Amino acid sequence: MVLQKCPTNQILIMKKLLTISGLFLSLLVSAQGSPDYGGGLKFNLNPEGSKYMRFIAWNQVWLRSTDLNPGSMIGDESVSSYEDAGLRRLRLLAYAQISPRYMILTHIGINNQTFINGGASGSANTGGYGAGKKPGIFFHDAWNEYAVVLPQESKPFSLSVGAGLHYYMGLSRMTMSSTLNYLTVDAPIFNWPLIENSDQFARQIGIFAKGKYNKFEYRFSINKPFATNQTPTNVIDASIARAVDNNNVTQWSKAGYVEYQFFDKEANFLPYKVGTYLGTKKMFNIGAGFYNAPKGTQTSVNGVIEEHPISLFAGDVFLDMPIGAKEKKMAITAYSVFYNYDFGPNYLRNLGIMNESIADPSFSGSPALAGAGNLQAMIGTGNIWYTQAGVLLPNKNEKPKVRIQPFGAYTYKNFDALEKASSQFDLGANFFLDGHHAKITTQYSTRPVYSAVDKIDKYKGEFIIQLQIYL
Repeated sequence: MVLQKCPTNQILIMKKLLTISGLFLSLLVSAQGSPDYGGGLKFNLNPEGSKYMRFIAWNQVWLRSTDLNPGSMIGDESVSSYEDAGLRRLRLLAYAQISPRYMILTHIGINNQTFINGGASGSANTGGYGAGKKPGIFFHDAWNEYAVVLPQESKPFSLSVGAGLHYYMGLSRMTMSSTLNYLTVDAPIFNWPLIENSDQFARQIGIFAKGKYNKFEYRFSINKPFATNQTPTNVIDASIARAVDNNNVTQWSKAGYVEYQFFDKEANFLPYKVGTYLGTKKMFNIGAGFYNAPKGTQTSVNGVIEEHPISLFAGDVFLDMPIGAKEKKMAITAYSVFYNYDFGPNYLRNLGIMNESIADPSFSGSPALAGAGNLQAMIGTGNIWYTQAGVLLPNKNEKPKVRIQPFGAYTYKNFDALEKASSQFDLGANFFLDGHHAKITTQYSTRPVYSAVDKIDKYKGEFIIQLQIYL
């Protein structure tokens, strides 16, 4: 694989974005630091604090410079690159513990609002409901939970059950990842293989069970997938049939994830798995998971419709621990996961985060097979291997104003629908002002641009600066 050099115009844009982030960083550093976070926005409902309600709010703002796939246009203008600002996530989560056994949780927010898309349904053109404006807030999570066997130090076993729109979707650690504390700027997206098809932003409605047994942690769920109704293209040759999402009268899906935690035990009060602990824990975990949904996709051969199950498997390993001299407060974080996906014959899905481009009808060259903008082959029948690692650099001062954590990630994808596998990289750094509560993340990522199923024409790049605050 040959990585393409970053174009001159993108280098200039990256310098501008870095200058902006530097100004933002200096303003925050010179300002008064926040007090210790403690329990956060927590309101006790009784004097003992055993009954309470807690709120968590977070915003993630992106500044980007992106090289676009060939044949892209934004609005009515043909473009090969662009820069923008967007709202990646604006969220509010609340949960209440009204007894040691019972909890209710609600999580609302928006995602992916840009200057041209991500707005409310029907927003377009110009005006109060113009393109990209007034996105609709929706529920990400909403479930009730009951602790059947309370977790106690004297008991190695615990069990809680719950029901609703939930995130206990099994498969891998990153499939249930928290969006507050990633090592990289974001998840790689293929960790949510059903995203916005048969799930609601990585969630389904159903029942779940979670708990621990000694150093084992388990999560299982049975769910009703959201309906999909794509029509498969009819072909004569079965070898080129391509499965599409069509589950008709949906069958119950099953999901699970089991993890062995060698050193420190992680909290499982909420489903959201931590991306990097910044050395505050000593973690080494090995896990494996699955997702299965009968009759999840369809193909059509000679006019005969055939239904296919969705069968997904994953195995992963997570490491996060302090390294070096204790007074330097260094830490290493590493995560590696292997996905084996089967959605049916030649299933392939092209995705791009906050993609603002459409196909240019006047383009005379060879367009990208995935489509316009930053689309790429993201999810499909086949295998994916993803690995990330980062180092929290030494603490030179007793109370440093900024902690720095450089990181890198590698992705290998080998899909049945494409005759050539791909490799891509992410490089960046976190700048922690107050841990994950206030941080700036910079990242440069590559993506393959296929011009044919057996040809990667080139690799394009995207530079992102994320500004994150959560309380």
